[in-house]
Amino acid sequence: MANTQTHVFRASLSPKIYRELEIPSEKKLYDLGQAIVGVFGFDFDHAFGFYSMLTGQILRSPVKYELFADMEDAESDARSVKRSRIADAFPKVGDKMTFLFDYGDGWEFRIEVIGLNQKEPGIKYPRLLKSVGKAPAQYPGLEEE
Repeated sequence: MANTQTHVFRASLSPKIYRELEIPSEKKLYDLGQAIVGVFGFDFDHAFGFYSMLTGQILRSPVKYELFADMEDAESDARSVKRSRIADAFPKVGDKMTFLFDYGDGWEFRIEVIGLNQKEPGIKYPRLLKSVGKAPAQYPGLEEE
């Protein structure tokens, strides 16, 4: 039955800028990262990670999943985003993490599981369920040139 389940996430940049999306629970954290970036209209062109700490020095989180862990010869104490399933990293409703995208620009999204559903036939996942607030430009200033 696990392969028919979906996770519903709220990905927030601020209380007034967030997206709610649904993705199959058996997908990997890499897929979740790509979906989050996509629903905000960003290019999926930087390294990223998921961190258990929501504030402070999140890179020191006791639980972390990083793209760096998937790179050859990487020295990382993090778990893999390409091998870790969403259902394992976020087992229940209410689970939260920080999704850090682009270590240079430091986009921090708060990710929270707000629901668990069953897959619906004929629906393409991941899917955007709700969009609140205007997403900022990924590269402020570049659009004006």
